[in-house]
Amino acid sequence: MRKSKKTDILCGWLRIISGLLVFAFGVHLTIFANIGLAPWDCLGMGIAKHTPFNYGVSMTIMAVMILLIDIALNERIGFGTIIDALLTGNLVQMFNSLNPFPMNHGMVSGIALMLVGYIFISLGMYLYMSAEQCCGPRDALLVGIGRRMPDIPIGIVEILLWIIVLVAGYLLGGPVGIGTLISTFAAGFIMQGVYSLIHFEPRSLHHRDAAELSRILLSR
Repeated sequence: MRKSKKTDILCGWLRIISGLLVFAFGVHLTIFANIGLAPWDCLGMGIAKHTPFNYGVSMTIMAVMILLIDIALNERIGFGTIIDALLTGNLVQMFNSLNPFPMNHGMVSGIALMLVGYIFISLGMYLYMSAEQCCGPRDALLVGIGRRMPDIPIGIVEILLWIIVLVAGYLLGGPVGIGTLISTFAAGFIMQGVYSLIHFEPRSLHHRDAAELSRILLSR
């Protein structure tokens, strides 16, 4: 039984990494759309603009800052949180570097790429959150706020959160365009639609934190 639990944990790590790959590809599509950065990316670029760090390091620093907020909200911190913080920015950079195509310059194609990107992002979030080893820092923040607004659909909570992030990114000088506005107001609805189709409610998950899972892994 204990060996089965350990196997489940390790399989969960594979599910988390697979989900982050899907998520990162979705983020890459929104960047490749070239019609304005999504709020979190806008904030990351804004931080990079005022520090000696590049985009990847800035996103990692931001993840740590959000993690502190998650702790303040009493959200559980698990292996999923840690893996997300360490891998997501690097995976997005990998897709950006491997893409052999020139940056998109069409408005219509850019909007299409951005919307498809958010479908991948939503599916990636579903994959790694359903491993129930806690959410990534940003998703833990979303779920933490969502728990405190149980009567508001999680997609609407996402929109409200992104508006705050967008204002912060804009004030720091992050790039803002029509795609930023589209992502701010459309992504939450896309996520809500995808989750409704697959009957997934992230607020109903029962996450196990890193301390609990570590005890299982270290036990004999």
